[in-house]
Amino acid sequence: MKQLLQNMKNGLTTVEDVPVPTPREGQALVKVYASLVSAGTERMLVEFAEKNLVDKARSRPDLVKQVLDKAKREGVVPTIQAAFNRLDQPMPLGYSSAGVIVALGKNMRGYKVGQRVACAGLNYAVHAEYNVVPRNLLTLIPKNVDFESASFTTLAAIAMQGFRLAEPQIGENVAVIGMGLLGLLTAQIAAAAGCRVLGIDVDPAKLRLASSLGLEGAARPNAESAAQTFTASRGFDAVIICAATSSNDPVELAGVIARDRARVVATGAVGLNIPRKVYYEKELSFINSRSYGPGRYDPSYEENGVDYPIGYVRWTEGRNMESALQLMAEDKLKIHPLISHRFPIEQAASAYEVITGKKKESFLGVVLTYSERKDEKSKKIEFPSTVHRPPSTVSLGVLGAGAFANAVLLPAIKKAGDFSLVGIASASGMHAQVSGKKFGFQYATSSDDEILNDPNINTVAILTRHDTHADLVVKALKAGKNVFVEKPLATTSEQLTKIVKQLQITNYQLLTGFNRRFSPLAQSLSSFLLPRNEPLHVHYRINAGYIPPNHWTQDETLGGGRIIGEACHFVDFITFLVGAAPVSVTAYALPDNGKYREDNVSMTFTFPDGSIGVVDYLANGDKSFAKERVEVFCAGAVMVLDDFRSLQMIRDGKKKEERKAQDKGWADEWKAFAKSIREGGAPPIPYEQLIGVTRATFAAVESIRANTSISI
Repeated sequence: MKQLLQNMKNGLTTVEDVPVPTPREGQALVKVYASLVSAGTERMLVEFAEKNLVDKARSRPDLVKQVLDKAKREGVVPTIQAAFNRLDQPMPLGYSSAGVIVALGKNMRGYKVGQRVACAGLNYAVHAEYNVVPRNLLTLIPKNVDFESASFTTLAAIAMQGFRLAEPQIGENVAVIGMGLLGLLTAQIAAAAGCRVLGIDVDPAKLRLASSLGLEGAARPNAESAAQTFTASRGFDAVIICAATSSNDPVELAGVIARDRARVVATGAVGLNIPRKVYYEKELSFINSRSYGPGRYDPSYEENGVDYPIGYVRWTEGRNMESALQLMAEDKLKIHPLISHRFPIEQAASAYEVITGKKKESFLGVVLTYSERKDEKSKKIEFPSTVHRPPSTVSLGVLGAGAFANAVLLPAIKKAGDFSLVGIASASGMHAQVSGKKFGFQYATSSDDEILNDPNINTVAILTRHDTHADLVVKALKAGKNVFVEKPLATTSEQLTKIVKQLQITNYQLLTGFNRRFSPLAQSLSSFLLPRNEPLHVHYRINAGYIPPNHWTQDETLGGGRIIGEACHFVDFITFLVGAAPVSVTAYALPDNGKYREDNVSMTFTFPDGSIGVVDYLANGDKSFAKERVEVFCAGAVMVLDDFRSLQMIRDGKKKEERKAQDKGWADEWKAFAKSIREGGAPPIPYEQLIGVTRATFAAVESIRANTSISI
């Protein structure tokens, strides 16, 4: 299928062939017939992408600070590589489209194949021939509303939300400052609600268009006197700012023309220096409208399909979309007069030349159209120019092409060598296409089954979200593949049991991404301990950094939480040094106080030989400080590993020190995995350790909650 992509590194806006996406549970696959180009959000993204690195940095000082902090913590070279990798990831554009449902994932009750729907959401309602969209971002289109009109639904919902925040009453006077696309939609909604509306703009052409829609207008120079006449000198009951300008003039004007104790709502991106005198004297209320209604930016609503009870939240973003479509059906919200340009998806890049001003044309509503041709809905794109490795090497298929895969794991696989890169899959299709092209895979697909059932693939790497790991491990092993799965191996005991049962009946290799044990300095530390006749005491301190409680990694279902999802790394490292999995754990957590989620934790593990391992996993520190430090005491020796950059080894008063560029063992992990597959030897990490470490993290969580020691 065709999809529009924006490269954030070189600024190019291109239309690419990508696999048709695959709907997951709670999603629909929609064949798109029209999508709306946002002259606000999308123009800002394109203009940012076109800036050089210096100008990008000047425009986003917040991101520069993050990069500098990362450089202090991890070094300059890894930071630069990570920053360029992030910029090199093309971004899908678009957030408002309309089409027909052609396939449904599980749990989509109430929707049917063949229904016409309006679609919303960044990364969902994108400019592409097919979209996968969660249920709460879909709305059925009334029979008498065409696809082009329905493609405006998301923007109309933004206008609707701004209008609702103004709390209008029938017969009230409402001023709309800025009669661009958003303003014209807002003004029509206000008029349909029984309000008297005056639109204000600097452009006479937009005021003429407003007049053709039955709306009154005033030019900016005459706005104050027009407001007095329109309201009989009482002032406006509500002022809705829809302008897009860095100027503070709209906010100042709103204060002047508003009545005493009126409501001012900003839906457009404008300067927000509120003049105290007029806002204080009139006791004005000012609200910044947040997108298209309650539910926006809430993953439980948008991604997981959890709706808000109508008795408590009358107008969610979905119900605002429904309301906007109903106004279109009643011909109270006219869309076709607002469309100035139409481009077929194949010529979509030209649309951005219009909205960014490269083409000197006035514009308003810019719509992308999609052909009626029957599409084979191919979930696979081949790259014929790929150089194939000899068949004797390990043939790899990859599931997942997210940011971490692109920044860390796929470069490590390339660096390790020994792999024939056959296929890569992602549900969106787009990420697989980008990564497949970049790293030299033979094909990209949106179907996991394409990888699992490919006879040319003997090894599968699972780089997907944590909640999918265990199920995919079992499927891959059943399909006769060697399996690498990024940590965690599983997020529940039930999942782990299924994996253990499958391992008992298979001859294929399984490796979890516990990379730190393979790092050069870890190997040096382990060698220094040998021969060992006494137990170890190992202290591993992790300055993990704060992650908000609503992040997906903190969700027990999706991410497993930070102990199961990340702290498993550090339990494994101690297990590696001891040579056996833990047998008990006692864990304590600082109070969360609503800010944290069991991620300030001290865990003490005991091992069969009497060794003790302490993992202090902390989210309450400063992220600019080094992340990891390991101290090992044993038989008169002390070893200190600092952030996988330096290792001190002290025995009999003699100190030996090694320093390297930070290397956490990713490439060496893949080399070890390839070797074990080729030679058919023991797995790089013994299964009793892989499974034991995973069980140990489950036990640590249980220990915190039960406030007692847990045997593993």
